[in-house]
Amino acid sequence: MTAIVPRRVRFDWTATPLHWVPGDPQTTHTINVLHLLLPAGEKWFVHVYRQALPLVTDDQLRADVKGFMGQEAVHSRAHAGVLDHLAAQGLDPAPYTRRVDWLFERLLGDQPFGRTPPPFIQRAWLKQRLAIIASVEHYTAVLGMWVLDSPALDAAGADGTMLDLLRWHGAEEVEHRSVAFELFQHLSGSYLRRLETMIVSAFALAFLWIAGTRFFMQADPTAAGKASWRAYRRAVRQGRAPSLRQIYGTMPDYLRRSYHPDAHGDTDLALRYLASSPAARAAAQAAA
Repeated sequence: MTAIVPRRVRFDWTATPLHWVPGDPQTTHTINVLHLLLPAGEKWFVHVYRQALPLVTDDQLRADVKGFMGQEAVHSRAHAGVLDHLAAQGLDPAPYTRRVDWLFERLLGDQPFGRTPPPFIQRAWLKQRLAIIASVEHYTAVLGMWVLDSPALDAAGADGTMLDLLRWHGAEEVEHRSVAFELFQHLSGSYLRRLETMIVSAFALAFLWIAGTRFFMQADPTAAGKASWRAYRRAVRQGRAPSLRQIYGTMPDYLRRSYHPDAHGDTDLALRYLASSPAARAAAQAAA
């Protein structure tokens, strides 16, 4: 187990084209949905964890949570930079990101019903949100493993800077994949809550991803046509996008009482990529 620390990466998007998978706007935008969801989502993770941190009584877990928060804050800023780049190229993400902001700030915020709940409800709501984060982190680790081993994107000539962002982020998701689950177990551990939030998160993820892909394809000033299942299935066959089986096939594992994230994913693979990532290496040199 290595210490979980944020890597203060920076990316230059000057040379990155709008369709960073050449000739394949739908695959580009299917993956671009990450940029729509993660700036607000990971900022929300950090906000919730600030509330949970004073309740943690295990020193190692507290250190891991702090490292997790640092990494998630950098992830949020990095993906927000992509949104600025897309807007500069004529694809304004604001109509969709306003909905995402409402989801995390209002529906999942500290006052979901428009007013501050009593203390016992606040504690239950905190545990519920910790369960949601744990379930989402399961999927981000699955996607992280996929993008770390996605040679078809390289073969398709995908933009190197974008691939480095996705793989650096994916590697850190694999690296810290156990933290959210262990924090939830430490402060709640309710198996029923774990089941419920995983099922809700699975449907929410599918809805947000489909809606986000459709939004991008409609808002893209250069894309010809709308998002289609046929194009998605073609991308899956080509290895350019993860299949539904790859994303959701691990769901039964999470629903087992004996589940622990350490049994899933390859930390060595993640750390090897982080040692070779241009952005991560530059961040390490700057820090040194």
